[in-house]
Amino acid sequence: MKEIFINIIRVAKRELRRMFIRPLYMFASVGVMVLCTVFFLSIMRHGAPERMPVAVVDHDHSSISRRFCHEMQATPSVDIVLITGEYREARQAMQRGEVFGILEIPDGFYADLASFKRPELHFYVNNAYTVGASTAYKQFLTMCNLTSGAFQREVLRKKGLPDHLIMKRIQPVAIDAHMVANPWSNYAIYLVSTILPGILGLVVLMLTIFAIGFELKSKSSRKWLHTAGENYTVAMIGKLLPYTVLYIVLGVSCGVILFRFMHFPVYGSTWRLMFGLLLFVFAMEAMAITIIGLLPTLRDAISIGALYGMLGFSLSGFTYPVMNMLPPVQALANLEPLRHYYLIYVNEALMAAPAINTLPHALALCGFFIPALLVSRRLHNALINQNYPLK
Repeated sequence: MKEIFINIIRVAKRELRRMFIRPLYMFASVGVMVLCTVFFLSIMRHGAPERMPVAVVDHDHSSISRRFCHEMQATPSVDIVLITGEYREARQAMQRGEVFGILEIPDGFYADLASFKRPELHFYVNNAYTVGASTAYKQFLTMCNLTSGAFQREVLRKKGLPDHLIMKRIQPVAIDAHMVANPWSNYAIYLVSTILPGILGLVVLMLTIFAIGFELKSKSSRKWLHTAGENYTVAMIGKLLPYTVLYIVLGVSCGVILFRFMHFPVYGSTWRLMFGLLLFVFAMEAMAITIIGLLPTLRDAISIGALYGMLGFSLSGFTYPVMNMLPPVQALANLEPLRHYYLIYVNEALMAAPAINTLPHALALCGFFIPALLVSRRLHNALINQNYPLK
């Protein structure tokens, strides 16, 4: 055991020297995580999108239409950057990407309201910009409902009805909505908390493939094994040890920034969440070993690793629900470690679910070690034979 421990330390020291000789390792890990953390926390610093630019086509030019625009401008969600009487001008602004939505107020809007007719308001949104269009549409719909309710209230008041009966007529069913775990509708809580670990997982995958594949490409794998006492397991543990410590430090640092300084909610166990992150790092390293073991050629393994890592963002379920995907794709989603970490995050940080709900996903992350063990003999032979193609 003492000899094994000494060999692991020797391999780890060798890998540390290689890390500091080649700046690529530190830039691709620390640099990428710092840049991505600053970028995503800056771009989503408000949590929810605000002041989405919209246009209003006012054909009525009445006091009611002007008041309608004034009250909509007072909301934080949209910003009326164009008020015009010509629909063509507003449409051209949308085509240029200057506005995300158009609200058209028809001619005779005030007269129709006064004569108890039903004026129609038209919405136009550019769904090429999903967030901006959905925000604009939601605000348009809310303002129209509020306007309709306010007009009905004034009419009923003039008829002599008391306010408590007026509200029952306008809204016979009162909705008391409660957003679980995220009452602020903060997009960053849903997105950044998974995007940053996903980027960390991609860094782990690519750097691990590169670190092992470069030994094959440079034909230094025999020296690596010799440093480990010709023991494949010792060689792999010693090589990954410095990287694993670095990845854990980066992951914990992201967690501290998000949950301590940015005050993202953690309603469950922080320790179980961090343990899930640790298993996620190990699972990504195992998948990197699996890929380079199946394809012991650096360029091929890097290509497959990039494809596999990027698919994790789509199949994890934090942008599009997995349950709405095709059944074969749902099965494929379970082969992505990010999917299981995302479910651990939801259970622990947002839902405060019991540990029994997190256990299956933790075991699933441990299951990614199995294919890494199955390809160990093939990778060991590749390290010994050094049959890396020259072209």
